[in-house]
Amino acid sequence: MKVITLGISNAMGLWAAMGLLQAKGWGVLAVLIAGLIGLNVALLSKKAYPLRYLLPGLIFFGLMVVYPIIYNINISFMNYGTGNILSKAQVISQFTNEYYQPEKSERFSYQIFRNKEGDLRVLLISKTSKKAYLSVGKHLEPIDLHAPSLVYEGGKLVRIGDYERMSMIQIIQNLAKIQDLTFKYNDGLVKFSSVTEFQVYKPLYHYDEKRDVLIDLKTKKVYRPIDGTFTSSDGEKLSPGFRAYVGFRNFVDILKNPQISGPFMRVFSWTFIWALLSVLATFALGLSLAILLNDNTLRFRFLYRTLLIIPYVIPGFISILIWRGLLNTNFGVINDVLQKFFSMKIPWFQDPFWAKVALLFVNLWLGFPYMMLVSLGALQSIPPELYEAARIDGAGSWQRFYSITFPLLMISLAPLLIGSFAFNFNNFTVIYLLTGGNPPIPGSQTPAGATDILISYTYKLAFGGAGAQYGYAAAISIIIFFIIGTISAINFRFTRRLEEMSENL
Repeated sequence: MKVITLGISNAMGLWAAMGLLQAKGWGVLAVLIAGLIGLNVALLSKKAYPLRYLLPGLIFFGLMVVYPIIYNINISFMNYGTGNILSKAQVISQFTNEYYQPEKSERFSYQIFRNKEGDLRVLLISKTSKKAYLSVGKHLEPIDLHAPSLVYEGGKLVRIGDYERMSMIQIIQNLAKIQDLTFKYNDGLVKFSSVTEFQVYKPLYHYDEKRDVLIDLKTKKVYRPIDGTFTSSDGEKLSPGFRAYVGFRNFVDILKNPQISGPFMRVFSWTFIWALLSVLATFALGLSLAILLNDNTLRFRFLYRTLLIIPYVIPGFISILIWRGLLNTNFGVINDVLQKFFSMKIPWFQDPFWAKVALLFVNLWLGFPYMMLVSLGALQSIPPELYEAARIDGAGSWQRFYSITFPLLMISLAPLLIGSFAFNFNNFTVIYLLTGGNPPIPGSQTPAGATDILISYTYKLAFGGAGAQYGYAAAISIIIFFIIGTISAINFRFTRRLEEMSENL
């Protein structure tokens, strides 16, 4: 079974390698070859026996983690986005297949013939030279109008071999198919021009491979590839452009281009404020409720615990959509109550300030039960003897909290708070479902909103309706990667210090 499985895997791998070799997919080809070698070593070598159990996980790790990271880094150094989606070869092919109609182009009258299988042949007669041509595939061949294969009835040509002449009504019924007919003719193409004639069209562009330029054959203007766009000497750019490496331009634009850096810095600063306020608010409320529920003298505290955990039990996206309806400016219940008792309406989703308030409030509703639960567990782990000793020494409730409760809580909860900060830093769900990052930032060249955080801003850049900007999105995602990596490193180091502190208590 091992030999059969390995043989099948190698055969499929070699078959895929041949296709990648023809397509010049060198990166994927290198990964495939390395994978095949690793598979053979793992299954055939006794020394690599443990690798047999690690290999499946390593394969999925490479596909799901390593490859997306490498691909994302690659995109961040490119101009990849709307207008620059195609490769250079595809763009050149598109331009060199564009044709224009010269002022004095040759015109042809035509007759169309169809066989029983539905195949078409076109008889063209030049209005200038009176020469006749018959289509053969994509080409035209001269034909004698008196050839034996041409059948006339009543002086009219009605058949060419197995092909019968189509009437004008039949031509109109099949017009969509006929309009796609093109035939090579000298240095141009003969194409359908109107119901009465075909006409010669000539190529609009010529690509000079040696000089790497695109020449407009109509105006004689020369276009050179500059940063993924064919550009003339007077600055005219042809669309579409092509994918090209632009170095660190995306990162430089994010930091220096005012139309991009301005909105980016607003989003960047709000991301930190949003994450920090979310953690502080949920922790403060969760800890306060945990202290109350930890009091043995509180009646019905088990009922209160059950009720307060409900926001954590309900799926987050459902809660967010409910709050979105409640906060609706014109029809929401909250504004109806405010209008009735205070004669005011708050533009929750139209004003940047109130949109941020709404986000923080909804995130507080979603996050405080978690903080309450972990704080309650940490409180119950504190030895009661410490409080008894503090009371004997005359310490008040606030002194006991600052000297005993809070320091001991932080040993357990500080890593969780840092993790919660990292989570809220990338909390895409709340932003996207509640405000969608809106309201928009006026004058922004990118689709940035006043409540966007970096992750939602990246999503808009990549998949927003105004046009995809994958290069900028990839660059920002790398920035996010380094920020979250730094937070994680701080978390690990801080956790180690707290463990050392707890050992000395």
